[in-house]
Amino acid sequence: MIGYLEGNILKKETDRILLLAGAVGYEVMLPAFVMESMADKSTGDEVALYIYFHQTERQPRPVLIGFVLEAEREFFQHFISVEDIGPMKAVKALEMPVREIAVAIETGDTARLKRLKGIGPRTAGKIVASLRGKMEKFALIRAADTVAPPASTEDLAEQVSRVLTEQLGHSKAEARQLITEAMGRDPSISTAEALFEEIYRGAVDS
Repeated sequence: MIGYLEGNILKKETDRILLLAGAVGYEVMLPAFVMESMADKSTGDEVALYIYFHQTERQPRPVLIGFVLEAEREFFQHFISVEDIGPMKAVKALEMPVREIAVAIETGDTARLKRLKGIGPRTAGKIVASLRGKMEKFALIRAADTVAPPASTEDLAEQVSRVLTEQLGHSKAEARQLITEAMGRDPSISTAEALFEEIYRGAVDS
């Protein structure tokens, strides 16, 4: 199974690229938000992608779906766990950045989810019902995460606090308490994603 590829772009199309890696050309489908992040890439440029490998009895021809961040691939795996959403439908639906979709799910914003291609009211409701409570860490994904330097503890706390209060509805006092308790349980936390995971691991365990 292919999970990661590095190589050079041989060809770009509207929803996929042909990637030359190790003298083999791989056709990799890209969700719209991933393709947009590669707007400045052209033939010959080097790219690295995390790959979701899809092959079933109904889909015997292997399909490779690419993501810039490992967290984006993880989100995709959550997304396709929803009833009636398979990998091919999900690739076409993900027209917004993962962060925006994750926030819409956590806040129950089905109107925003219905803007995704192929997602109607019924499916939008299923997405919220299935994934709400599991999307907090994905709300922190940014394009800059691929190149951002390590953040200080204060920066992490501020970043996570802003998402907790402005996007997920917690009060400032609740956000401070959640962050303090999480950092106390695991002082080695060094990323906003890890801090989110610890916050909600504590919430589930309590």
